[in-house]
Amino acid sequence: MKSLLTISLYFLVMSSFAQIKVNHIAVHVSNLKKSMSFYQDVLALQEIEEPFKDGLHAWYDIGGGAALHLIEAPNIPKTVSKVNHLCFSIPDMKGFIENMNAKSYPFESWAGVKGEVTNRVDGIKQIYIQDPDGYWLEINDDYGK
Repeated sequence: MKSLLTISLYFLVMSSFAQIKVNHIAVHVSNLKKSMSFYQDVLALQEIEEPFKDGLHAWYDIGGGAALHLIEAPNIPKTVSKVNHLCFSIPDMKGFIENMNAKSYPFESWAGVKGEVTNRVDGIKQIYIQDPDGYWLEINDDYGK
């Protein structure tokens, strides 16, 4: 009886975890207006309503019911690794790269080669860019594949 209860509880807990989804990703930024310009103009994210109305927050729809929360805060980390990054998948990598080139916005491969696209072994194309605070973002074409 005790093991049946344990197994039932295990499946109840696991079924709850199966329903987990990303709600939001919070990123501290040093200059909200500059970061808003980057996320709106470079990544073309759509700003959504945020409840604070304090000039320190901006929220963006990143798909699938998830949001990106930008929060202006002091003491932004000075050392940022490419291993720690946000990733956005887009439907048109060629168009995105053309836009980066038109804006003279730098991008690079995983290996750090400027202006180069990484072709992963699974066929996904990816580039890396940095936001105004130096956070790395991966942009890839794994959109609906």
